[in-house]
Amino acid sequence: MRFFILFFPLIFLFASNTPFDIYKKETNPQQHTLLIIGGIHGDEPGGYFAPAVLEKYYKIKSGNLWIIPNLNVDSILANTRGIYGDMNRKFNVIEKNDNDLLTINRIKEIILEKRVDLILNLHDGFGFYRDIYEDSVFNPNSWGQATIIDQEKIDEKFGNLGEIANQVNKNVNNEGLYKDFHTFGVKNTQTKEKDEQMQQSLTYFAVTHNKPAFAIETSKNITELTHKVIYQLKAIEEFMKIMNIEFERDFDINNYDEVQKRVNDFGEITINDNISFDLTDIKNNLRFVPLKKENNKFDLTHTLAKVKFDDNKYEIHIGNMKVCDLYPQIFDVVNTQDKIKILVDGKEIETTFGNQIDINNDFKIEKSDFRVNIIGFSKDKIDSEDDILIKKSDIQDNYSIDNNKSKYRAEFYKDGKFYGMIILNFLNN
Repeated sequence: MRFFILFFPLIFLFASNTPFDIYKKETNPQQHTLLIIGGIHGDEPGGYFAPAVLEKYYKIKSGNLWIIPNLNVDSILANTRGIYGDMNRKFNVIEKNDNDLLTINRIKEIILEKRVDLILNLHDGFGFYRDIYEDSVFNPNSWGQATIIDQEKIDEKFGNLGEIANQVNKNVNNEGLYKDFHTFGVKNTQTKEKDEQMQQSLTYFAVTHNKPAFAIETSKNITELTHKVIYQLKAIEEFMKIMNIEFERDFDINNYDEVQKRVNDFGEITINDNISFDLTDIKNNLRFVPLKKENNKFDLTHTLAKVKFDDNKYEIHIGNMKVCDLYPQIFDVVNTQDKIKILVDGKEIETTFGNQIDINNDFKIEKSDFRVNIIGFSKDKIDSEDDILIKKSDIQDNYSIDNNKSKYRAEFYKDGKFYGMIILNFLNN
């Protein structure tokens, strides 16, 4: 389910009438607006993980930023360029029965909105663009490590496309590269005169409607996703500076570990308001998860997170990565705000279902009307595993829900119905 959430001065928006997500970080409608589009090609993760980091970790202080991280949702899930054909070749002509029609029509409307001053389309491209042929990887036909323009300029503000692209590249190249050959160049496709394929593209549609547009292409030959995200973000920041869009971020963009931590932060999933899992270190499959037969509600915090039901299991995806398969065990599910009392390291706390509790040494779930099942713990002749002091060593490691073997499930039932789950997180692992 998509919904609108409004904040001031920033606006965080899920578009209810689009097949993709759009997030708006706005401070003043009279100031410049940059539209960033990621994920037009599903097998180019640098082009959609960068806007995901941008959405979550950047604060806009002046100006406006619109972010579409996942334009081609189905192709991202399939990790393919275009599951219904190349979406970036459908902006001039598209058939009425094309599966991409709704997406194409909606993104055209957004591009043409009066407030949009400049558009960036994010990609990963093959090889390393060079003006002069060096070899099969470094040559004028390569697309990677390039800022792409369709023509030198248009008669609009920010319409000096070639000049802007050269300025952005100069600053990114001077910021420090992980390899000397990662330098960015400007590739002018001269679309109108020389490239019929590019005449079908998103950026050419934009510039022919007097909207300045660029593509940023990091190289598919760079294997480190974090490196590509850093390059994409640095280029985006240069465009924001040109447009007087002021921003803050909570990390050092030149610190690989800090950026990688944010790229790999997959957020959480909440199911039916009574189960919650941290997806960052979750095991690749969890079995016997108590769920309803149908109409399960999934709430995900990551920009690129999606749930897909396939082969009697729920697949959780972050971008093009499947991070976990959930195998359901079907129950009647009851939602309740009942409080559960737990003795944690000798101190009594209260919590509700869907939460995680942190434990240093031991815990004891106090008696209630619920039957308690602590997955991985067993004791003879015990029906309900409450009123028992339990340490981590009492629970079998292979039943953890995370690869670090620190988190375990406590499930609560009554009259054969499932009421909720609490995650037991052992800090001293």
